[in-house]
Amino acid sequence: MAGAPFVYDEPPIHLARMRNPCIHGPMPMPDAPSEFRYKRVLLKVSGEVLMGDQSYGIDMKTVDVVAAAVAAVARQGVEICLVIGGGNIFRGLSKAAAGMDRANADYMGMLATIMNALAMQGALEKIGVDTRVQSAIPMAAIAEPYIRRRAMRHLEKGRVVIFAAGVGAPFFTTDSGAALRAAEMGCDALLKGTSVDGVYTADPKKDPTATRYETLTYQEVLAKDLRVMDASAIALMRDSGIPIVVFSIREEGSIQKALTGEGTFTVITNKAA
Repeated sequence: MAGAPFVYDEPPIHLARMRNPCIHGPMPMPDAPSEFRYKRVLLKVSGEVLMGDQSYGIDMKTVDVVAAAVAAVARQGVEICLVIGGGNIFRGLSKAAAGMDRANADYMGMLATIMNALAMQGALEKIGVDTRVQSAIPMAAIAEPYIRRRAMRHLEKGRVVIFAAGVGAPFFTTDSGAALRAAEMGCDALLKGTSVDGVYTADPKKDPTATRYETLTYQEVLAKDLRVMDASAIALMRDSGIPIVVFSIREEGSIQKALTGEGTFTVITNKAA
């Protein structure tokens, strides 16, 4: 038709590359193996885990171990995003209790999560894993702003996305931020990596008689005040129907074992065992 605009219908990048290998661009990631229970997950790592055996700060050996575990599942096609706490550097709630303004203390805690996110990004990219940091507080020089559609596109392309700065507002913990991002990303599960291999009746480091739960319901966690995550995060996961898998991230291959159901962990869902 005369005068009609010319429209070039570009083929998907993977088809274009099959026709012409010289075309650059990311190839699609393989589908996650069928033995994986979950295909898209959010991994919540506490800041304390990154301390390793130190009393403060970031232990890069520990960061490298966690990065290697994340890379192992990402390369198998699992879409994985992360939220990392900041308690190894600054804990806003404790500083507020000591007299600091709570909002200012929480903002400082958010900056600590940025530091941890950049450390993890560096460790992942060092071993060849494309990684993006998205911050809920705009800081264009070092991180992308949080944009839900962009984050989902990164995951679809096989990139690891690290969400930093919580939800960008004070009075919310990184647990709440992790629950929110897991719901927004449509994750199949929220993996909570801790220093113990599940949820116990008491602190196993202090009480040798403590026993581990295999499964729990969200309501049991709230009723028993088990402090897996804060109450608002548990409630959001309950309303979203996203299971929480609590496991020890310090064990080798623990993320993959949690995804395949082979490891030692506690699963929190809407259904009782």
